[in-house]
Amino acid sequence: MDFDAKAKTWDSDPVKRERALAVAAAIRQRVPLSRDWHALEYGCGTGLLSFALHVDLGELTLADSSPGMLAVLAEKITAAGLTHLRPLALDLLADPQPAERYDLIYTLMTVHHVADVGRLLRAFRDLLQPGGWLAIADLDQEDGSFHGPGFTGHNGFDREALRAQLADAGFGGADFSTCHVMKKMTARGMREYPLFLAVAVRT
Repeated sequence: MDFDAKAKTWDSDPVKRERALAVAAAIRQRVPLSRDWHALEYGCGTGLLSFALHVDLGELTLADSSPGMLAVLAEKITAAGLTHLRPLALDLLADPQPAERYDLIYTLMTVHHVADVGRLLRAFRDLLQPGGWLAIADLDQEDGSFHGPGFTGHNGFDREALRAQLADAGFGGADFSTCHVMKKMTARGMREYPLFLAVAVRT
């Protein structure tokens, strides 16, 4: 998917706006957010999720590997006059890790695009303070119709398999719930795709 090309029209899609608000509500319900926390959103895109959560948190670092998405995000932050949100160009599987350590890392519909999920989860652990929280919202395992032919990422995730990967990466007590159901037109007509929210704590 060419995220740079989609950046300028990303926020105009009501499905993406609704999804971000639903996931923000689920995170707010299940994670004890604090305005003292420094949080990282990984794979932030244009920042829809962080814009829905920023009043509940302190400093926010919004990281993405798409220059187009980050450019739109920077414009939004400036227009809103928000001084506690900071864009960051970052690919955790290719770039050096940031020096900062975070109280919370959250991510929406990003992990299924990442080839080496185990390595990404270990990077998340390294970036969290001891006792820090991780919240992953992503697709439940699906038949490949969500992205269609040619997609090279993961067709969603089996919850128990991801729970085991989280434990291997150093996260305790991963808890899963369904946080949203997306409706999307596919080659086989309108389909529903459940999204889970996995919440875990760095051990």
